[in-house]
Amino acid sequence: MIVECVIEDNRWDGLDALADRAARAALSGVGLEAAAFEISLLACDDARICVLNADFRQKGTPTNVLSWPSNERGAEADGDMPVQPQLPQDTELGDIAISYDTCAREAAQSGTPFADHVTHLIVHGTLHLLGFDHLRDLDGALMEGLETEILGKLDIADPYL
Repeated sequence: MIVECVIEDNRWDGLDALADRAARAALSGVGLEAAAFEISLLACDDARICVLNADFRQKGTPTNVLSWPSNERGAEADGDMPVQPQLPQDTELGDIAISYDTCAREAAQSGTPFADHVTHLIVHGTLHLLGFDHLRDLDGALMEGLETEILGKLDIADPYL
């Protein structure tokens, strides 16, 4: 798998390896061969992600992470697994944007190491690219459980405790 990082904010120096590790873990965590897929990751600041959030979600505030799947893969029934990407046509999973300012602020407020929080958000964003969501209760429980399991395999504490 290739995570192509576009670094707009130099504070994200060194993100490439962390992003690759997190995305690989997320894909492997749902039974996919990570090497077969590509993700684009925009590493930006609050000003940039605020514009993206306004443009795509009509929310004019910064957020930690945004995801744009290349295809709709969401489950029809609440709590069901999303539709898996099909190879060879679905190699490009989509785009993720992550804001340094919000990530740093959230990590500091929760007492979580910055790298652990960023790893969690990239796992979260990658799962969104795979059709997982948290708008419905059972979907949210499924996604949260997967995130906790994936992060545990990376020796990162459950972010939901």
